[in-house]
Amino acid sequence: MSLSIRNQIPGTVTSVTPVTPGEVMATVKLRLAGGQDLTAAITLEAVEDLALAEGSAVRAMVKSTEVALATGPVTGLSIRNRLPGTVRDVAVGGAMATVKVTVEGGELTSAITRDAVTDLGLRAGSPVVALIKSTEVSLATA
Repeated sequence: MSLSIRNQIPGTVTSVTPVTPGEVMATVKLRLAGGQDLTAAITLEAVEDLALAEGSAVRAMVKSTEVALATGPVTGLSIRNRLPGTVRDVAVGGAMATVKVTVEGGELTSAITRDAVTDLGLRAGSPVVALIKSTEVSLATA
C-alpha cells in the first residue's frame, strides 16, 4: 500500500498503557531506529487490531502538516514528542513551505507557512526541534 504520509519512521514498541475497563485510548511508547523515544495516543481497538505489545516492530507515521518546528528547546509545553534535528532543505512557495529535517535514524518533513520559515530564519544547517503531538502519530505494523 502506498501512502501520502511522508513521515514514516521505523521503531519498536517499548510499552503499551495497561488496558483498563471503560478506556478507549492507549498510550504506546516507541523507540525509533535513531534511539529517540516517541509516544502515540491511539485507540485500544487499534492496539488490539495491530496486536501491539512490547517488542512489536512498527512504523510511526505523521502528516507533514502536524510537524511543528522550534529553533531551540521548548519548556512548559504539553507536546510529548520533541525530536532534535538539522534542517536539510527548505522549499518555499507562495504561502507555504516544506522543511526537510534530518533526525537520528531518518528524516521528517514539516509543512509550515512561508512566514514561519522567515521568522525562524530556517535554512539548510539550522538546528531545530520537531514537535509532534502524540495524538497525531499513527502506527502501522510490517
